[in-house]
Amino acid sequence: MSRPPGRRSVQQVLVLLEYPDEPDEFSALLVDSVHRNGLSLPGGSAEQDELPHLAARRHLETATGLVLSLRTILSVDYVPAAEFPEGLNFVYAGGMITHRQAEVVRRHQPPDGIRGLHWVPQGRLRDAMTEDQYRRVEDAWDAWEHGAGLPLLVRGVPVPVG
Repeated sequence: MSRPPGRRSVQQVLVLLEYPDEPDEFSALLVDSVHRNGLSLPGGSAEQDELPHLAARRHLETATGLVLSLRTILSVDYVPAAEFPEGLNFVYAGGMITHRQAEVVRRHQPPDGIRGLHWVPQGRLRDAMTEDQYRRVEDAWDAWEHGAGLPLLVRGVPVPVG
């Protein structure tokens, strides 16, 4: 193509924490960004020629202090052009973290564009997020629970774990 369309590629990560006193009760790690209404998954745009899973990892580490191996895509959300160019939002499986890793998040000082980091129980996500963000997380969470993620490929080769 001589003039490929401009398209955003946003990489987000679903990170979960189990309550120690209540097995099977989980919270998702959400970011309170100054740039949007409601809470959202940690993440951001990939730079040109940046591998998408590495962009997700970079944004996750910057926002939360967590460094996780990201390989599985839980959902892909197409967003038509409106106030931004059209885009694809990829949600990666950050998985279940340990309480030691959660302590890293608690002690982390996020960058200026983030007001705070929050662990939000699954039952409260709808109230904490905009409707489109909530639906994206709900779909990714369902895929995670059912093991329905897809591996990320780069030129047909699965990205290495690690």
